[in-house]
Amino acid sequence: MAIKRSGNGKSNNNNDKKTPNKKRQSKKQTNKIETKPSLVRAVATSEDSSEAQIRPNTLSGYIGQKELKETLKIAIAAARGRGEPMDHLLLYGPPGLGKTTMSLIIATEMEVDCKITTAPALERPRDISGLLVNLKPGDILFVDEIHRLNRIAEELLYPAMEDFRLDITIGKGQTSRIRSVPLKPFTLVGATTKVGSISSPLRDRFGLIQRLRFYEIDELTEIVLRTAKLLKYPIEPDAAEEIARRGRGTPRIANRLVRRVRDYVQVQKEPVITQSNAAIALDKYNVDRFGLDWTDRLILSTLIDNFHGGPVGLETIAAATGEDKKTIEEVIEPYLLQIGFLQRTSRGRAVTERARSHLQKS
Repeated sequence: MAIKRSGNGKSNNNNDKKTPNKKRQSKKQTNKIETKPSLVRAVATSEDSSEAQIRPNTLSGYIGQKELKETLKIAIAAARGRGEPMDHLLLYGPPGLGKTTMSLIIATEMEVDCKITTAPALERPRDISGLLVNLKPGDILFVDEIHRLNRIAEELLYPAMEDFRLDITIGKGQTSRIRSVPLKPFTLVGATTKVGSISSPLRDRFGLIQRLRFYEIDELTEIVLRTAKLLKYPIEPDAAEEIARRGRGTPRIANRLVRRVRDYVQVQKEPVITQSNAAIALDKYNVDRFGLDWTDRLILSTLIDNFHGGPVGLETIAAATGEDKKTIEEVIEPYLLQIGFLQRTSRGRAVTERARSHLQKS
């Protein structure tokens, strides 16, 4: 909040001469447990801006997502044959699987520009109107987190997506009127991690709705080898597989691990990344052979030690570990469910025998 000051910066009010009372800071005791930095959390880091250096720019160079690539090849070839923009595309799936990269590849294959934005940035009508009016024929507009679009922005998109028309209200009250502004034909690519949160009218206006799945270890191994090559640091195939195994099926996390292993090996003055030094480096970063970090193991061990493995309610887990309930449900829990370390029941979360065995060995 801005602080207003008078022109000369002084005040004649005697009350202004008094020093402001110090705010009392209540020291409330909480059970918040200090968490350690994580390399496998789906949060933005300063290194994410360098992802452009290692992103593929063609469908042939894109590793994994075979079904998606086949569908897009047909859609792109058909659109180019007709000389029209591709149908609007909705990509959904967990973060870090390549939704932004895929939109840039589509733009390259269609030989058009790609404008990137996020739904929270489109708060006012003029924000999205400015983007739509400035699009050139065939351009791609990529909207990340599209499930967070507000109602006004969403309703502006309806005629834009269907009829390439922007309806603007001019004036107020009885003098108001609607003016239709023609738009150049374009392709809207929406990305979301919560496809169920998108309203039906918006979802139905997408001609293609595609899901991105988690990557297999062999696919991630190829990505790790490619990334290490672009980083210009030699790596052995076994080392690439070791990193891929701990990458949680997500290219963004695997690429992050490659950088950290590279840093460790470089400091140790070893010329090649091997399986042994990669394993040592990842152990130092608290990333085990299943890709679990310190927080994942904290939640599992708390369930086992304090609640005999469960079932336990989500709020109880959050209170016992000091983690935010939403973070557990949306960030930590999905991967533990995917690898069979956690179960959801009507009574709460429960640890599986597989998780018990892994924690005993580690």
